[in-house]
This record gives sequence, structure tokens and C-alpha cells, in this order.
Amino acid sequence: MTVKSIKMSRPQDPHRPFFPFGNPFRMMSPKGSRLSPKLVSLLADFEETLAERLRKLMPKDKDDILNLSWMRLAMESLCETHNVIKDLITELELPVSDWDEKWIDVYLDISVNLLDICIAFSSVLTKVSQGHLLLQCVLHTLDSSSPTQFGRACSSLDNWREHISSKNPRVESCRSILDNLVASLDLPKVKNSAKGKVLMRAMYGVKVLTVFVCSIFAAAFSGSAKNLLELNVSDTLPWAPAFSALQANVNAEVRNILSSGRATVLNELEAVDGSVKKLYEVIQNEVDTVEEELLQKSVLDLGKRADNLSQGLDHLTKAVDGFFKIVLSGRDALLCNLRATGTAPDILVGRNAEPVRR
Repeated sequence: MTVKSIKMSRPQDPHRPFFPFGNPFRMMSPKGSRLSPKLVSLLADFEETLAERLRKLMPKDKDDILNLSWMRLAMESLCETHNVIKDLITELELPVSDWDEKWIDVYLDISVNLLDICIAFSSVLTKVSQGHLLLQCVLHTLDSSSPTQFGRACSSLDNWREHISSKNPRVESCRSILDNLVASLDLPKVKNSAKGKVLMRAMYGVKVLTVFVCSIFAAAFSGSAKNLLELNVSDTLPWAPAFSALQANVNAEVRNILSSGRATVLNELEAVDGSVKKLYEVIQNEVDTVEEELLQKSVLDLGKRADNLSQGLDHLTKAVDGFFKIVLSGRDALLCNLRATGTAPDILVGRNAEPVRR
């Protein structure tokens, strides 16, 4: 298989809309092969399901945005959507041997970039989870009212804040990964294949949802608006109204949060940071000035919020790991099929990506 290069699109202004891709309806034009009623029905069902998932992601309140529950829901929605595209390929009865090499190239590029960005997200979640051990150390230390314990607790709280605020090199690479994913939105031309047209149109919807969710995660984990993308999709797509409303709502609030000067972006992490500040103010004084009741209240508050953060991180980590496994298994299945049919490309990781390292 010939491995061709792809032209990257790297917008200069993160607030400008992206227009790197063509009209997804152009490939559904009457020219060439027509869609049978069965194919029309399969595509309609897929796109209505996608629209419903987008509507479910619409936050009921601004406080729902960038909390761990909403982020888990978004990641689980990605998992479900990527599983559905596998089911669609099965229903289309479109064997890999019939795939155009351009479709395979695009899929390989997308999959390796998604694996890389999952690794970046997992590294952030692991880092925040490790900070929980420092908080547990503080809470254990404050079981005693010994004067020496207050100094040790203050030191641990300082270490926690330094640990949480330190830069994560993997997250710094998210922008280039997002640029690769945005470039993948450009649809390969499909000729004389009705099933191929349905597959490319469905994959377009999956890719838009994927890029949107990854953009929100990257902005949240990096604390930088440069990772926040604006995607314009054709308003003739059945799921476009739901997507546009969701993107406008979530992006606007994320920008507000990022510009607010908060020490941390995630809601649960911000809550813990607030408790840390209050406890620090209580115990940094001399022991004889510490009010026992206020100390106990501050310790209980931090313990409750730290546990809430830890549980949320566990659930989100499982969702990210689940998405990683779905992408990896789909990629492996494609490559196995290509090898079985004798059409495996010489370069298996995709055209623009480095090998995945976890």
C-alpha cells in the first residue's frame, strides 16, 4: 500500500472556527452509486443516536461543566459511539478487503493519535491521584494535636499544591495531537461505493464528537484555552443543531473558568484546593491559638472533599482506560484483517504519528 502524506492544518488563532474539511453531504450526492433504503435507514439510525448522545451531554447547569461526573459521561459517550461505529461496519457487510486505502490511512492516523491523547489524559489523572496520598498524610498527621504535627501538615499541604500546579509534559503535546485530529476531519472522496459513503459519513460524526471531547479535556487538564477548538459543521446534518448548542454552551463556560484565575480548573479539584487553603490558615499559627473545633471542622471538610475527588478520578480514569482499549482493539482488528487479506501497509502506525508509548 502506498503511504501518502497529509497536509496539516494549524490555525493561528484558537478562537477562530476551523474549516479544514469539506461538506459531508457532497459525498451523498446523486452522482455515482445511490443509497438503498436499507443503507438510508442504517445511516439515519446512527445519526439520530449520535444526536441523542449530544443532547445528553448538554449540562443542566454551568456547575456541571468540568466536573468529573460530566467528563466521565463525555468519555463514556465516546466509548459508546466508537462501539456503535464497529456495529455499523458489521451491518454494512463491508469487508476490509473492500476498503479504500485512503480510509485505512485515515483510520490508522486517527487511532494512533487517540491512543496518544488517552495516554496524556491518563498521566494527568494519575498525577492528581498521587496527590491524594499527600492529603491522606495530612489528615493522618492531624489525628494528633502535637505542635510538631502542625508543621509537618503544613509542609505536606505545600507539597500537595506544588505537585498539583506542576506542568505535565504529556499534556503540553495535546495541541499538536488535536491539530492532527482536526486535519482528519477532511473526508476522503468516495466513488462508486454506497456502503463506503455511509461509512465515511458516519465516521465524520464520530470524529467531530471525538475532537470536541478531546479538546475540552485538553483545555481542562492543561488549563489553557489554546486547546479549546471551535468546529463548524454543516447545519444540514441531523445532529448539527445538538452539536452546535453543546459546543457553544460548554466552550463559553470553559473559557470563563480558564479566564477566572482559579488555581485549578476541575471543580472537584478546586473544592479541595479551597479546603486546603482554609486548613492551612488554621494550622499555620502557634498551637495555643488553634481552635480545636475549627480544626476538626477543617479536617473533616478536607477529608470529605478529598474522598469525593478520589472517587471521581477513579471513575474517570476507568472511562479513559476503556476508551483506550476500544481504540486499540479496533486498530488491532483492522490490522489483523489486513494481514489476513495480504493488504497490510508497510507502515502500520499511520502516516503522521509516532509509535504509541504508554
